[in-house]
Amino acid sequence: MPSHSVLEIFDETLPVSIDLNLARMARLLRALGSPQRYMPPAVHVAGTNGKGSVISFLRSMLEEGGYKVHVYTSPHLVRYNERIRLGGRLIEDEELQRFLKICTRVNQGRPITFFEITTAAAFLAFSQTPADICLIETGLGGRLDATNLIKWPEVSILTPISIDHEFYLGQGIKRIAKEKAGILKRGRPAIVSKQRPESSRVLERAARKIGAPLWRYGCEWQVSHRKFGSVFQSLSSRRLLPLPGLLGLHQRDNAAVAVAALDLLDRFPVSASAVRQGICRAKWPARFQVLGPGSLKKLVGQSTNIWVDGGHNASAGEALADAIRLNFGGDPVRIILGMLQTKSPAEFIAPLLPCVEKVYPITLDAEAGLTEAALATQLREAGAPVLCSGSLEAAVQHAGAEGVKNIVVCGSLYLAGQVLSMNGELIG
Repeated sequence: MPSHSVLEIFDETLPVSIDLNLARMARLLRALGSPQRYMPPAVHVAGTNGKGSVISFLRSMLEEGGYKVHVYTSPHLVRYNERIRLGGRLIEDEELQRFLKICTRVNQGRPITFFEITTAAAFLAFSQTPADICLIETGLGGRLDATNLIKWPEVSILTPISIDHEFYLGQGIKRIAKEKAGILKRGRPAIVSKQRPESSRVLERAARKIGAPLWRYGCEWQVSHRKFGSVFQSLSSRRLLPLPGLLGLHQRDNAAVAVAALDLLDRFPVSASAVRQGICRAKWPARFQVLGPGSLKKLVGQSTNIWVDGGHNASAGEALADAIRLNFGGDPVRIILGMLQTKSPAEFIAPLLPCVEKVYPITLDAEAGLTEAALATQLREAGAPVLCSGSLEAAVQHAGAEGVKNIVVCGSLYLAGQVLSMNGELIG
């Protein structure tokens, strides 16, 4: 975390918890002088899975092309500064504190959420720091997300939509897709990744209603995967894409979504070599990441790899299962799992069951985290081979016994952040 004083200013000023409503954010931005109007051109990204990875690929390609890029993502893994990148670097503590204090003073103690005031601080920082382009990730949903006061995005991107956050976004995939479609703007183009048929229909109806042209997977563009990489083809380009720096077949799909965005970013041409280098060099922590040397890695032998992945819903479970099958060659896999009460352990573990030897549930040290006992009960009901061990460290030691080659820690970005912090991984 950054210095305590940076976040202590919120102690008495944030009485509102998650509450999807644009009125508070609109009021604060007006009081700040509407900084969103003075930011560099923005790419706005919504969806359920892959938002951060798509942004990572797009940022990497644009930076390889020589552009300075602002980035706003959430949540963070180890420290808050990860959420805001200014022209290619993480925001410094002093800068973060300065912009947050301005927003807090201008807000004058009126009701506001943590995400709203920190988003306002990011927009203010982007408006006052030179760069060529901004990449903005929604926090939750789209229509009523605090980031959705960007009126004229250069391009919008909709990554795969699946069931998640139903308490806030509504029941069912159609309702969730409608909320995500709220980032579409009249006359502004949008990239649509591969979607479920019911999601596609909702997005297309929403786009027709407001006159937002779509660049859709399977229509205006497509991608096919080969051993050497992928073949991307659209109405305006054809590219041979290398294997990405991020592992997993789903990351090839995410890279293709970012490349599709380049088709519509006419003001930001990127050479073929910069595209290739950007895809290869992209980094996004806790997305099927193998740990380097550190305190957790010391608990197992040199021949045992510890992988960490922040996926936490059914679609993420499917992607993780594909990555395991693709990279582990049939070797037995042991999973350490921690999850929030708002997630479904049964849905997440289901696609992983065929390739998992043992599952070690642990208590997630986070607000609304499931206890080891509660998680174990749900996993057993789903048919998982459960072994309880206690702490994360104990689970790593037990899972690493008998010379197992691969341990995967997954189920929550909160857990992923704890693992990276404990192992001493640097995020920059």
